[in-house]
Amino acid sequence: MTGPLLAIEDLNVRLPRGSDRSHAVEGLSLTLEKGEILCIVGESGSGKSMTALAAMGLLPRNLPKPTGRVVFEGTDLLGLDERRRSDITGRRIAMIFQEPTAALNPVYRVGEQVAETFRLHTDLSAAEIRDRVVDLFREVRLPNPEQIVHSYPHQLSGGQCQRVMIATALALDPAVLIADEPTTALDVTTQAQILRLMLELRQRHGAGIVFITHDFGVVAEIADRVAVMQQGRLVEIGTREEVLHAPKADYTRRLLAAVPTLDPRISRTDLGKPVLLARKIVKTFSGNGLFGRGRSVKAVDAVDVTIRQGETIGLVGESGSGKSTLAQCVIRLVEPDNGEVIISGGAFTGLRGSALRDARRRVQIVFQDPYTALDPRQKIGAAIAEGPRVHGVSAGEAMQRAFDLLDAVGLDRASADRFPHEFSGGQRQRICIARALAVEPDLLIADESVSALDVSIQAQILDLLADMQRRLGFGMLFITHDLRVASRICDRIAVMRAGRIVEEGEPATLFDNPQDPYTRELLAAVPGRDWQTAPPGQTKARAES
Repeated sequence: MTGPLLAIEDLNVRLPRGSDRSHAVEGLSLTLEKGEILCIVGESGSGKSMTALAAMGLLPRNLPKPTGRVVFEGTDLLGLDERRRSDITGRRIAMIFQEPTAALNPVYRVGEQVAETFRLHTDLSAAEIRDRVVDLFREVRLPNPEQIVHSYPHQLSGGQCQRVMIATALALDPAVLIADEPTTALDVTTQAQILRLMLELRQRHGAGIVFITHDFGVVAEIADRVAVMQQGRLVEIGTREEVLHAPKADYTRRLLAAVPTLDPRISRTDLGKPVLLARKIVKTFSGNGLFGRGRSVKAVDAVDVTIRQGETIGLVGESGSGKSTLAQCVIRLVEPDNGEVIISGGAFTGLRGSALRDARRRVQIVFQDPYTALDPRQKIGAAIAEGPRVHGVSAGEAMQRAFDLLDAVGLDRASADRFPHEFSGGQRQRICIARALAVEPDLLIADESVSALDVSIQAQILDLLADMQRRLGFGMLFITHDLRVASRICDRIAVMRAGRIVEEGEPATLFDNPQDPYTRELLAAVPGRDWQTAPPGQTKARAES
């Protein structure tokens, strides 16, 4: 075969009437060579995922049929009927989606779900299919593949579920692999493993890989070429070195400028009195249900945390390290088994009823997913004003406070009369921050509040949190798995593993001289660290070594 493995030529995907623009993808042309990794980057709404869905024939049915050509091995996929196209994409082109737990069926064992691909597209016997599934699980480095084929999705970690999805995609040895944000929600060590696996699979199978991401650190690790999209159009394409070190488009330069680095913030001395004293917090979960089999896990193991007024403490660690459970114990979304929590000098543990409700005004939380944090039936002005009204503020004063906060987070006051679905993800997170600050808390907990956002929106939210903290003086517990983000906003960083804090210190000390081996492992796994520190022309993908 001559020519590129996959060629997209003048692809156009129209949006329904009333959308913010006419096309999701407009006039897009790009190619993918055999054995090449092409990263497509851009903000949410840039058309990255729509391009992949159009190539796979998976566009929503409410959209008009795309125009242009998607040529694979000499065949225009857009010109085929659904049956022929499904046969080609099922066997020769595979896709890995962003959220593996949503893509896997919770009521079927993972081995059965991978086996379904073989049953649909091959004549292999049941025994042969089982052997192939076990071999695939071994290839993607799943532990104990003979046993894990019998597991349900909820019994696996996020990284393991993503490996199952990669195994499904590789089942029929595809020529093209499309990976749509497959590492966005993963912690840095698991992310590094997935990226290393991608490079190994490219080398062993010779597949061309289209890797969709908004993380330029990931681009630095694995890309051969980079395509930058904005508002459905291709604004720049080039080699990894060209795009990362000599970008031509202003939009690309703005995206690169927003990428956080491991440069620690300057330590501050103008901090106030303690707003959080958490002492010897313990939380154990016992699995006595249908799938638990009596196993107990100590999620938080005698942890101490102190946060002063105006101070930000970062809590970092892998998924399952206990970060979110500790936060939930502090705010008492789950009850700690032992320990004491004092907020602004007042006891928080042991409170019940109206006393607990009144005390909760002093601590608020912003969650990771702004799409599920807001009631879709409630206008955002009412959502922001609701907290103050619950705590005795008059309706007029509460709404005025909502208007002031909308101004503070950079949204128009007219936004108060709109519903959540009318806002982007970054705007929704601003609304969630405004809602949390409406009751004027002494302590704000931000639980992975920027991990799913584009780098430009992420930078805006981090700046917003820092600005609001300067204005209002609250302390902040900032939970993240991204050490680059932590270095940008935190005064101190606590590293958590297996329910314990293994190391704590100022960012400069922690990054320059980490004492615990686990901290060194986290720092080594930060994607793109070499790109951000190496001179132009010396970038090397660490995952290849």
